[in-house]
Amino acid sequence: MAGWRDLRNNVVVKFPGEAAERVARTLLQAGPSTTAELAESLGMSPAGVRRHLGSLIEEGLVVAHERAPYGPSPKRGRGRPGSVYSLTPTGRAAFDQAYDDLALAALRFLSRECGPDAVAAFAHERARELAATVSGVEDGASPGAVAEALTRAGYAAEVQPLGLVSLQLCQHNCPVVDAAREFPILCDAETEELGRVMGRHVTRLATLAHGDEVCTAVIANADTNTTRGKVSA
Repeated sequence: MAGWRDLRNNVVVKFPGEAAERVARTLLQAGPSTTAELAESLGMSPAGVRRHLGSLIEEGLVVAHERAPYGPSPKRGRGRPGSVYSLTPTGRAAFDQAYDDLALAALRFLSRECGPDAVAAFAHERARELAATVSGVEDGASPGAVAEALTRAGYAAEVQPLGLVSLQLCQHNCPVVDAAREFPILCDAETEELGRVMGRHVTRLATLAHGDEVCTAVIANADTNTTRGKVSA
């Protein structure tokens, strides 16, 4: 079985098989999904997906909801509504735990030896480096380009319409979630820098670091005073 080492507790936790890991990785990349959506993405039968979801739930890696924990509910067909599945914090940690532990140890050392100003300087430098990977920054990066850059960096991000005057940026994963929980300046600097490269106001609503199901931020439309109709990403 595939697995990862929890460095803080010095134990190895395993996925219940490679197929179950594929299901979990799809949830990481796509966010909360129904059995039908997972089956379509993976090219598996719904029955097979349900079997692997059951194993992941038993291991505490996945949780079932009556509806999506954020955003619009998936469209339902006839019959009894299906559940929506998402990774638990333990499930998300399976994909990046070692990197997060290292980042947290380094930030604690920096804070202890050099003080909080040094941590803030590091957070802003890291955010600038992340923003530099976004395409189209010369003319103001689009939210879609920002989501693509975040996804390449391991955040599994996407943009969703939010009415006619704004968009919602969703990040299904955070490679440094434990570090951000202890040092929220990481989230603040990232939000500020992404707003700068887009030339738009960005408001953070929820974060994985605070125990939410997903990181979400509202991005103001480029021209909220004159735009009518569909908002593009």
